[in-house]
Amino acid sequence: MEQFVRQTLLFDFYGELLTRHQQEMYEAVVMNDVSCSEAAAAEGISRQGMHDLIRRCDRQLEEYESKLHLVERFIRVRSCARRMHDLLSEAQATHTEPDTGLLMDMTREILEEL
Repeated sequence: MEQFVRQTLLFDFYGELLTRHQQEMYEAVVMNDVSCSEAAAAEGISRQGMHDLIRRCDRQLEEYESKLHLVERFIRVRSCARRMHDLLSEAQATHTEPDTGLLMDMTREILEEL
């Protein structure tokens, strides 16, 4: 998975577990593409200090994911839902009945994840 997408998902799921200051800095640098130098100058700290803060946040978010696996589950459920959508779209486009057995398996897979 692309690094930025992963960081975004991790922040979406676990960002509230960071301190307010960490959230603001992480959002500025990672989500809003503000440079570490710009963010550091606005905060009155060194660029290296800002870089270290962002790296600590990344590690913390990764630790939460390694324990809770919420992003991993989300990706699996989303993938399954996309497969179901594609299967139903194909059946609709070809005017055929969808494979209900396969759809049942997919819904079971989603329910097991939840």
